[in-house]
Amino acid sequence: MKTTDTDQINFFTNNDVVADPFPYFHALRADCPVRREPHHNVVMVTGYDEALQIYNDTKSFSSCISVTGPFPGFPVPLAGKDPQEIDALVAEHRGKLPMNDQLPTLDPPMHTDHRALLMRLITPKRLAENEAFIYRLTDRTLDAFLDRSACEYNGEFASPLAMLVVADLLGVPEEDRDTFREVLLRKHGHGEKKASDMVGSTGQDKLSHNPLEFLYTRFTDYISDRRANPRADVLTGLAQAKFPDGSTPEVIDVVRVAANLFAAGQETTVRLLSSGVMLLAENPALQERLRRQPDLIPSFVEETLRMESPVKGDFRLTRCPVNVAGVDIPAGTTVMVLNAAANRDPRHFKDPDTFDLERANARQQVAFGRGVHSCPGAPLARAEARIGFQRLLERTRNLRISEQHHGPAGARRYTYVPTFILRGLTQLHIEFERA
Repeated sequence: MKTTDTDQINFFTNNDVVADPFPYFHALRADCPVRREPHHNVVMVTGYDEALQIYNDTKSFSSCISVTGPFPGFPVPLAGKDPQEIDALVAEHRGKLPMNDQLPTLDPPMHTDHRALLMRLITPKRLAENEAFIYRLTDRTLDAFLDRSACEYNGEFASPLAMLVVADLLGVPEEDRDTFREVLLRKHGHGEKKASDMVGSTGQDKLSHNPLEFLYTRFTDYISDRRANPRADVLTGLAQAKFPDGSTPEVIDVVRVAANLFAAGQETTVRLLSSGVMLLAENPALQERLRRQPDLIPSFVEETLRMESPVKGDFRLTRCPVNVAGVDIPAGTTVMVLNAAANRDPRHFKDPDTFDLERANARQQVAFGRGVHSCPGAPLARAEARIGFQRLLERTRNLRISEQHHGPAGARRYTYVPTFILRGLTQLHIEFERA
C-alpha cells in the first residue's frame, strides 16, 4: 500500500483492513504517527511513544468515547469550544453515550474509585487460587475433544475456558455456571457472533446502549444477597469492598465493575488464545521448541500480544488543545490510539513484522493499554494463555491447521471478527495427534 492510498481507505468500514490492518498502519505512520483520516475526522495515532503520551495524560484526554469513537460520536458539536465548555458538556452528556457506566469510559476521579473496587478482587492471593482452577479447567476442557484429534478451538476451548475462569474469579456459584455458559456463549449460526453483538462493528448494526443486561441482573442479585447475608466466599468480599475514602459503593457500582471484568476479559482472552494457537499450528519448529523449553512460553505470550494485539485500539476525546509528535490537535477532537500499530512501530521494535521469541523488549507491548486505563485483567489473561498453551503442547503432537476449513499453507482462509476495535479469528479449526 502506498502512503497516498491511505485517504482512500475507510478504516472503520473496510473489511479488507479488518483481515490485515498492518499495511494501512505502516502507511499512516510513514506519513506521520499522528494523522487525521478524512472519512470520520478521527486523528489516528500509530506511534509507540505517541500512544504512551496519550494514555498517560488523563487531563488532556477524556475516555468518555473510548469504546465507540465516531459511532455515534459525541451528542453535540464540540468544534470551537474552549476546555471549560468541553468539560461541562462531557459532564452533561456522558449519560447519553453507549456503555457510559463501564470502567473504560470513566475518567478520574470516578474511574480511580471504581477501579479500586476491582483491584480488591484481583489480588495476588486470589489470582494464585484462580490459577489452580485454570489448570484443572484447561485439562477438563481439552479432555472433551482430544480423542477426536480435531476441534474448532474458539468454540470448544477458548470461549468456555475464558468464561468459566472469570466466573471462578468472581465467585459465581457452581450451580449457576451452566446458565452463564448458555447465555454468554450463545452464537448466531456457524459459531460466529452477530456483528451487532460486538463493540466497533464495521457494519451498519448499532451498539445497544447497555449490552450487559444479563450480567447486571445476576450480579445485582448476588451483591444484594451477600450484603444482607454474608458468606465466606468471593462474592461477599466483592459486596463488602469499599471506595478508597472508606465509603460504601452503591450496589450498581459494584455490579458495573464485575460486569466489565466478565465481558471485556472474556473477549480479549479468546482472541489472544486463538492467535497464539494459530501461530503455533503454522510453525512446527516453534511448537517443538516450546515443548522442549516450556519456560519460554511466557515470552511466546508476550510476542503474540505484540504481533496480534487482541485490541486494535480505543478512543479519546481531547479536553483542550494538545500537541502530540509536533501535531496540534484542537479541543473536542476524536483520537484513536492504535495499540496494534504501536506494537509494530519500527522505531521501538526492530523488524516489527517478524515473530521473534527472543525479542528482549516484547513485554513493552501495549496490547493491554497503559496508564490508569491499562487492562486490570491482564495478569489473568496472561495466566490463561500460558497455561492453555502449555497444556495443549504437552498433550498433543503435530499441531496443525485444518486444510479442509482454512485451505492449504500459503493460501489460508481466515475470517476475522468484523470490528475496528478488536482483532481475532472468528473460528480456528485445528488438527493434532494426542500425546
